[in-house]
Amino acid sequence: MPRPNQSVQRLYCEAELTEQAVVSLGDNQAHYLRSVVRMAIGDAVLVFNGRDGEWLAEITELGKKRAALVLQNQTRPQDEAGDIMLLLAPIKRDRLDYLAQKATEMGASHLLPVITKRTQNSKLNIERLQANAIEAAEQCNLLHVPQIEAPRRLDQILADWPSDRSIIFCDEHADLEQGLSDLQHLKGQKIAILIGPEGGFDEAERAGLLARKDTVAVSLGPRILRADTALVAALALVQSQIGDWRQG
Repeated sequence: MPRPNQSVQRLYCEAELTEQAVVSLGDNQAHYLRSVVRMAIGDAVLVFNGRDGEWLAEITELGKKRAALVLQNQTRPQDEAGDIMLLLAPIKRDRLDYLAQKATEMGASHLLPVITKRTQNSKLNIERLQANAIEAAEQCNLLHVPQIEAPRRLDQILADWPSDRSIIFCDEHADLEQGLSDLQHLKGQKIAILIGPEGGFDEAERAGLLARKDTVAVSLGPRILRADTALVAALALVQSQIGDWRQG
């Protein structure tokens, strides 16, 4: 598989990508190309949409409010994304931006904010979070951008939970070795990682999760972690044990 070209500017777009297709860009991306990275007509960029791989394109129009690209050739085929849903309780806005970026970089395929009994921030700007995820994918040479959904209450999510997806519950009260052997049985399956608010789950929520047959409780170590740190630790644990950090 071709290696990503780190010297060429990358852009995410929603349009279908095929050879010689013309892709129109709106005012935000036109401004970015023209005024931020100071590109010009005739310059090359790489574009991706999360479906059709990565394509080399030439800038054929570049104005203040509009730009256009012509696709030349595919530089990387679309790879198969892992199926890791991330369920996490919202936190402060600036740290939510960080969460969206790191979830993208670490390979999450979906991000679903969860409202628990101790969640302090239930008002989210989904468009802002999606923009942060797109920026992370552009900068880190990724071909996938996680889908970010509107927040829902934990009890509603669990009531509608699909039977073919297991939950990895990051439980701060779990024994240090708890769940590691059980993770191996989830390799190749659809999974979700559940991270609670910084005040933790209340006892009723925790008891309900531990009683579920589709849930594996794991420890993230002997220390209490902030939610943004827990996200990185949890994704690192899962990717290293059963995810795409392992071959075969």
